[in-house]
Amino acid sequence: MIKFLDLKKITESHGAEIGEAVSRVIRSGWYLQGEENRRFEQNFASFIGTGHAVGCANGLDALVLIFRALIETGRLHPGDEVLVPANTYIASILALTETGLRPVLVEPDPRSLQIDPGQIEKAMTPQTRALLTVHLYGRCSYTSRMAEIVERSGLLLVEDNAQAHGCRYGDRRTGSLGIAAAHSFYPGKNLGALGDGGAVTTSDKELADTVRALANYGSAEKYVFRYRGRNSRLDEIQAAVLDVKLRHLDEDNEKRRHIARIYFEEICNPEVEIPGKELYFGENPEIPAAVDSVFHVFPVLTGRRNDLRRHLDSNGIQTLVHYPIPPHKQECYSEWNGMSLPVTESIHDRELSLPISPVMTDEEARTVARAVNGNW
Repeated sequence: MIKFLDLKKITESHGAEIGEAVSRVIRSGWYLQGEENRRFEQNFASFIGTGHAVGCANGLDALVLIFRALIETGRLHPGDEVLVPANTYIASILALTETGLRPVLVEPDPRSLQIDPGQIEKAMTPQTRALLTVHLYGRCSYTSRMAEIVERSGLLLVEDNAQAHGCRYGDRRTGSLGIAAAHSFYPGKNLGALGDGGAVTTSDKELADTVRALANYGSAEKYVFRYRGRNSRLDEIQAAVLDVKLRHLDEDNEKRRHIARIYFEEICNPEVEIPGKELYFGENPEIPAAVDSVFHVFPVLTGRRNDLRRHLDSNGIQTLVHYPIPPHKQECYSEWNGMSLPVTESIHDRELSLPISPVMTDEEARTVARAVNGNW
């Protein structure tokens, strides 16, 4: 069996260090808001390239806390429009509607599956105040054209970096490109905890302080509550584990790139499209090259997704679909169900994610490629 993501093996690859980190926390007798959090926040901020990192309970909370903080500091107001990719995971959109902001769904570029800069300006109205860009699949969604639009229009740029820890845009890392970024440390992420976890990165001290207070019931001073906050904490064990795995993240991401390169070079089936196959080798300056991506997910597109998935399963190869139903077709957003977003809908109908991880072997990757190239 070639697992889609072998979390047990990934943890075992750093097992001794993780074991010592967990034991250290247990021996300390301090399990929340302690030295492990302070150390990880400092190291993660340094890694991303921001002045501040604030740990929280999960990636959705990180997004909600950013938008709450932008509202509390007067930079956004309920009812403001925020542009967001239409093909994102629903958490990106839940964070906007939970905070009273209005999501405006923008179609992706079918070559990269990232938000299409050419569609951003078309979607803007006088009520548009921010852009939430999502670095889907571990690929950078930021482009020079997006930067120019944001600067010229005065939009606040927020990043959903849940899938792209370690990804770069030039000499900067994603998570440092906008006013703030949300990170998820769900176990399956490139930087994954042994449970749930999240963080906000920003170089804006006022925003960081507001996020920290909001995550602590709305309090920066014990028993004094400035905001109507929530309880959203990264516990000490998760912070200690993440700090261990952070030290290995660039190396682990390089292993993912190596597996991706095997797929790019060896998958050759006319019924299977690899989005950006030619572009991710740097042939288009607007689409980041493979070296800049961290390949959280390796998506392929085919009109025979179910056939391919059954074929791979019969060959002992696990796959996943990211994601079978787009946000605008979900029951919880029934008011959008009549919308037509053909590029997004085509992606969601045809996408299949192949196994990729830092513990895959070359032979496993080639076995996957041969199976995709076979008869199904």
